[in-house]
Amino acid sequence: MARNFSPRGRIERREQQDLSLFSGVTPRESKCKVSVAPGQHGAKRGKLSEYGKQFRAKQLAKRMYGVLERQFKTYFVKASAMKGSTGESLLRFLEMRLDNIVFRLGFARTRKEARQLVSHRSISVNNGKEIRTVNLPSYQLKAGDEVIIREKCQKQGRIQQAMEMAKQRVLSEWLDVKPEEYKGIVRRIPERSEMPLEINESLIVELYSK
Repeated sequence: MARNFSPRGRIERREQQDLSLFSGVTPRESKCKVSVAPGQHGAKRGKLSEYGKQFRAKQLAKRMYGVLERQFKTYFVKASAMKGSTGESLLRFLEMRLDNIVFRLGFARTRKEARQLVSHRSISVNNGKEIRTVNLPSYQLKAGDEVIIREKCQKQGRIQQAMEMAKQRVLSEWLDVKPEEYKGIVRRIPERSEMPLEINESLIVELYSK
């Protein structure tokens, strides 16, 4: 599994967004100043060109979901072949990744931690036909799928802490979670308004369409 080893604080400062890269145990503000770009002249960020805006939109989406360029481009190609808005289809591919939904359900504090849980075979998926352990973070879930923390992993400290912290968050309406069963359900496919509004998918489409 390819990974990005760039410092988390630097990534968030570059995008000037909270990308949920930190666990939340320690206040993020004590680790990095998101409002200031990295580098010696970070506080003097210049005006972006049209290409610069498109590039930053792509980088924001990639870094938020922890996806590298090759896989991101693959999602775009698949989205382009689908009916409807290419940008929305692209975002849905990202949202329906198993690691993202493990994070959204509150079973992990960050998407990176969710990827680790999946890769370490801590998560099973019930697709209505069978329950099987899935260790592929990019696995695409569908409406009706159940995401289950395997019994032998349920008492892990990081999972318990994530689930406790998740009580303070509002769960997306397209998901349902049953904490007592260590299970979450994909009720339906998310609408555009239920996906990250800070991502400008139209700029990403413009960039790849050149």
